[in-house]
Amino acid sequence: MEVDAADTAPPGKLVKQGAEARVYESIFLGRKAIVKERFSKKYRHPILDSKITQKRLYGEARSVAKARRLGVATPALFAVDSVLHTITFEFIDGMSVKDILLSAGPLPSSGGKLEAIATKIGVAIARLHDGGLIHGDLTTSNMLIHRETQDLVMIDFGLSFTSSLSEDKAVDLYVLERALLSLHSSSGDVMELIVAAYKKSSKLWSSTMNKLAQVRMRGRKRVMIG
Repeated sequence: MEVDAADTAPPGKLVKQGAEARVYESIFLGRKAIVKERFSKKYRHPILDSKITQKRLYGEARSVAKARRLGVATPALFAVDSVLHTITFEFIDGMSVKDILLSAGPLPSSGGKLEAIATKIGVAIARLHDGGLIHGDLTTSNMLIHRETQDLVMIDFGLSFTSSLSEDKAVDLYVLERALLSLHSSSGDVMELIVAAYKKSSKLWSSTMNKLAQVRMRGRKRVMIG
């Protein structure tokens, strides 16, 4: 008999609550870890809900594994529990790119640091896209800079999917662009630096950039129309 995750004790200290999941700090086999718990949707039939949740759980695990094969740093995957609907990752000791950009100030005064980070972001996204993996939630909150290695670590592949379509890649980039414009306008045109690195790293950048221009145009029209 399956155990309802809502009836079990929390797996650790709650650090984030989202629309689809809760994220906890925990310990796994003596190592500091992050546990992501996908909670049940009460409006769905329990059997259907369990199947959907498991599908998304294993889909995220596969995406993380694929990203690592493509040369993109992600937290190591420790475990997937289909009963409790949890996925356990390595804890990354680092700072989110969001917090780094918010504390960095204008681009001219911290250009070297921000350019290095933007380059890492562009290279990582290019590797994902050329490998047919769409992140689905490219925001600066889902990118960490490892405290010791200074590597860029991509997290939260809960909305990721496989696609080779330029449209999907362009939308992925557009989501990041909008996040940067809304939160990090004082950091200068970080997106321009990211795109430059993306174009240098991707073999398929031309079609993606053409689509990105179209996606931007649609976005502006939506804003104008309201």
